Amino acid sequence: MKVWILPRYRGSISPKTENRGVVRAPRRSAFFATVVATLSLGFTLHASMAQSIGNPPAAEEGLWLAQDHDGVFQIGHCGDTLCGRLIGMQYDGPVPKDVWGRSQCGLVMLTDFRLIRDENVWRGHILDPETGRTYDARIHAESSEVLKLRGFILGIPLFGKTQTWTRYHGTIGPACKLP
Repeated sequence: MKVWILPRYRGSISPKTENRGVVRAPRRSAFFATVVATLSLGFTLHASMAQSIGNPPAAEEGLWLAQDHDGVFQIGHCGDTLCGRLIGMQYDGPVPKDVWGRSQCGLVMLTDFRLIRDENVWRGHILDPETGRTYDARIHAESSEVLKLRGFILGIPLFGKTQTWTRYHGTIGPACKLP
């Protein structure tokens, strides 16, 4: 006759055979591993879906080629704000570095852009990697293929400069190298 007893460790019940006095350790089954992996994946997907459900896609999201055709930025949601990362550059020799000696490849240069609904623009900050200074900035999509970025100082858009970026449809090589 088998009697079920609680083991000394947490997690499972193991059978004890009375006539032999042996306690068998529980077996980790493939089923258990599958359940844990599925639940983990489900929680991960749920978290990413919650972010995208709470933040519908903005027209400003995507890949954008800078006005001088020397950089490509990937703009997307970072929580409840938009941010932009430099993912493509025109350069010869080693990958360009910022003022602190870090690679500019993958550098987040557009940060904390929040939607100003009554003006229909996103307002945030842009980093100049060569000086380390950040400036106030605004972005807005004029169309699905054109983005306007205005960087300015002292919080006053009048003291700034506007660039026209275009949607990027090309490829990017290794180490952020543009063809």
